Amino acid sequence: MDYSTYEVYGFDHLSAFNMSTGYKERSYQNHWHSYGEILLVGPGKTNIYSVGKNTYELVPGDLVIVWPMEMHSIVDADRSEALVIQFSNAFINSLFDLRRIMHIYRNLHIICIHAHPELAAKLKKITLKMKDIFFSERPDREIRCCMLLMEFMLTLFEYRKELAPELTDDDTYGYTDDVMRRMLGVTDYIKNNLTADDLSQGAMAEMVGISKEYFSRIFKNVTGLNYSKWLNMIRLEKASELLSEEGRSLTEIAMLSGFQSIPSFNRVFREEKGMAPGEYRKLFVKNR
Repeated sequence: MDYSTYEVYGFDHLSAFNMSTGYKERSYQNHWHSYGEILLVGPGKTNIYSVGKNTYELVPGDLVIVWPMEMHSIVDADRSEALVIQFSNAFINSLFDLRRIMHIYRNLHIICIHAHPELAAKLKKITLKMKDIFFSERPDREIRCCMLLMEFMLTLFEYRKELAPELTDDDTYGYTDDVMRRMLGVTDYIKNNLTADDLSQGAMAEMVGISKEYFSRIFKNVTGLNYSKWLNMIRLEKASELLSEEGRSLTEIAMLSGFQSIPSFNRVFREEKGMAPGEYRKLFVKNR
């Protein structure tokens, strides 16, 4: 693997919003990150994108939605005029309604201009407004773009009945706000307590007052991942953040991220990132 092109941070990770365009390369390797992406497909005869296990051949004007921590790649596409919008996971988590929208559309990754012409046109108009504001360099561009991002999400929500046939997961809508709040409360607790003594699925089910089996089923629907996979991704997200900083040993980073041993830290990190933690850290040293 050529680590020189590995996506360390595709955007300023201190910001809630970022946008980019004008890439010469036609492809980008399979990867994941803690922020989400919206891609407006640009002109060109070939535009092939992959999200999760699915590969999509798209046309100009289609939109791709990649939710936080989803594996995705650009197989072959004209990226010179394609637009990439990146939004912080923390921004989505800041409002319950945004988190609920993300839950509803967790399995929706493509808005096809031919299948949903009115919706695609509205979403494209919003993204182009973001582009004008973001590249204007105005001092309030981030907050204005985040307002438009909320408009983008609300527009998706308004078309939920039209999009319902494309949402294939079980019981996509069926949880009450109370259940959603409790489950999202658990995810918040875990993110803020990665070094807690007991983060087992059983302990978290007890925290929200439901059986372990029911918890497992709801958790998969809410997050898109089974519990152990999600927990490892959150630990890796924390470890990746710490690896970008100076002054901590790999052992300390592993412990602060909730891994119980260096071997398990190295194994999980390599499985998901394609490299050892030490190699990942060198990318930041190289780019400083």
